[in-house]
Amino acid sequence: MPGPLVHIGAITTCLHGGAVAGSPPAPPRVFVNLTQPVLTVANVLTVAGCLFQVPAPSGTKPQPCVTIRVQPATRVLVNGQPAAILTPATLGYSVEQIPQGPPNSAAIQKRVLAT
Repeated sequence: MPGPLVHIGAITTCLHGGAVAGSPPAPPRVFVNLTQPVLTVANVLTVAGCLFQVPAPSGTKPQPCVTIRVQPATRVLVNGQPAAILTPATLGYSVEQIPQGPPNSAAIQKRVLAT
């Protein structure tokens, strides 16, 4: 499934408002929007400040998003790694690897699509 390339700053928050941060590949070699390094599936997108909780018999249980799992491109490589693309299957995950929902990707570039 094709999707836009994910770059630093493309995914800004998780579904519940936690801030998403990622580290660019070292050294960054592929850019979009002139200055934004493209991420690969080897780059980890972490979430900080997610306050999501689920109901539990004793009240609520914290279940914050801690990572965003992007999808790999099958035909586009960056430094030998599949480029990260944003598809409907891109989701935030808790520590227990429970899917939490799609991230907010309002800052994603829309000109370059990869499959």
